[in-house]
Amino acid sequence: MKILPRFLLLIVVLTVVACVSTTPDGKIIKEDKKEVVEDLKIIQSWSGDFPVAKLNVLPKGQERLPAGYIGDAATFKRVWEVFSPGTPVPEVNFEDHIVVFGRNTQFYNRTTIFKVTLNKGVAEILAMATMSANPIQDKVAISMAVVPKAGVQSIFTAGTNLPVE
Repeated sequence: MKILPRFLLLIVVLTVVACVSTTPDGKIIKEDKKEVVEDLKIIQSWSGDFPVAKLNVLPKGQERLPAGYIGDAATFKRVWEVFSPGTPVPEVNFEDHIVVFGRNTQFYNRTTIFKVTLNKGVAEILAMATMSANPIQDKVAISMAVVPKAGVQSIFTAGTNLPVE
């Protein structure tokens, strides 16, 4: 009886290994689509609360989106001063990096970005969140991460691609 479950597990593992491989530099290749998916290195990250009344300091057009990016020092400074008042603004080299963010849009749940992938120029932000049924009132949880800008043409958010300028 114990042999059959182990055999089935082996089949599942071999199937997954057969469908996914990596390039020498660690990028994932999806064999079924021949797509190379790269994990972008997270240089720095932060998570915390952000007042709903100040969502307007997020980049123009991204105030209501669940994910987006900050591409310049002036915008990052404004966002940081709301996110963490009284603390020094972290240094970010915006020539080579962008700050991606993910936030709540319906329910208040603490969130943390744990991975950012890049596939054909489209970055996708992957985040973990607590699960609650507490509606958003005066604050949202937001997570931000610094990632390399090279190759990022857009951010996947709200079912569409947000161009990165």
